Amino acid sequence: MFTELKRELEPLGKRIEDLRVSLDIAGKEEEIGRLDAQMLNCGFWDNQGLAQKTVQRVANLRDKVSVFQELANKYEELEVLIELGQEEEDDSLAAEAKESLDAVSRLVEEMELAVLLNGPYDRGNAIIALHAGAGGTEAQDWVEMLLRMYGRWAERHRYKIEILDMLPGDEAGIKSATIEVIGANAYGYLLAEKGVHRLVRISPFDTAGRRHTSFASVDVLPEVEEGIDVQIDPEDLKIDTFRSGGAGGQHVNKTDSAVRMTHLPTGIVVSCQNERSQMANRLAAMKMLKARLIDLEIRKKEAELAALRSDQQDIAWGSQIRSYVFHPYSMVKDHRTGWETGNINAVMDGEIDPFIASYLKDKARGQVGT
Repeated sequence: MFTELKRELEPLGKRIEDLRVSLDIAGKEEEIGRLDAQMLNCGFWDNQGLAQKTVQRVANLRDKVSVFQELANKYEELEVLIELGQEEEDDSLAAEAKESLDAVSRLVEEMELAVLLNGPYDRGNAIIALHAGAGGTEAQDWVEMLLRMYGRWAERHRYKIEILDMLPGDEAGIKSATIEVIGANAYGYLLAEKGVHRLVRISPFDTAGRRHTSFASVDVLPEVEEGIDVQIDPEDLKIDTFRSGGAGGQHVNKTDSAVRMTHLPTGIVVSCQNERSQMANRLAAMKMLKARLIDLEIRKKEAELAALRSDQQDIAWGSQIRSYVFHPYSMVKDHRTGWETGNINAVMDGEIDPFIASYLKDKARGQVGT
């Protein structure tokens, strides 16, 4: 048993050392030392803005180094545990060692994926916009199912979710929803979900029990962080106010608190009606508009690169990235990477990390588009 565990341990150690190089841990430690010395200099706080940025930089570097060091320490403890169990021929330690090995393997996998997040906004929060396709109530129910799936995924990663806008369906489900997923690397991970998602099932809304195919689009946008300047001329904005919709309540449908914001040069339209006040809705709408303008620039750059590679992808409605089949069999398949699973209930309960991992790995190898 311990001989087998040692065989698994050796390649794991090699992956950790590769991570040390990929993450440039030595370089980060050197930069921490240099910045620490700067912070001790007289006059460091004379420039408050620069000083705050330096302090934040040091904090970020320390966090990254400490996360890696924690992984390295767990690996060393695992080495000692396996050696001890083998020397003392204590099989009772085998189960503990196997559990620790699996835990360290998962941490290495997560860190390897994080290394692949090298886009300018990958490390930040994400804004997800979901829209029902053709199909009425069936498609609107599919949007609600996807919204729940992403909510459960966020819970697994200890991410926070804020609802920015939501338009309920006429009979059931949700016509459209915009949420913010708050947590480290949220945008980098969730970018794998961008595209059209296809559902095949026996519709619970069809009294004849027929099989239906429904579509929903998932758009993933980067949150604009403080300090990133997105130029928006007030003259380019058309702002409309209207009464919020919803289930009722003392603040609902009594004031024009909902906001619809149109960016005239691009035609981008965003709306927010989930906040209590018009001012809060304006701020939320502006956040969504900035995210969409940044996303537009990202798409332009991707299109230019794709044109140079003569490899432009068809992003027309109906070119689904993933299919979720409930009937006549159970399967979820990603059409970009080929990754699939028969455990559709687990996927709908938020277990989408294998799809995200396969997408990020193939993207790093240039096998899928962005």
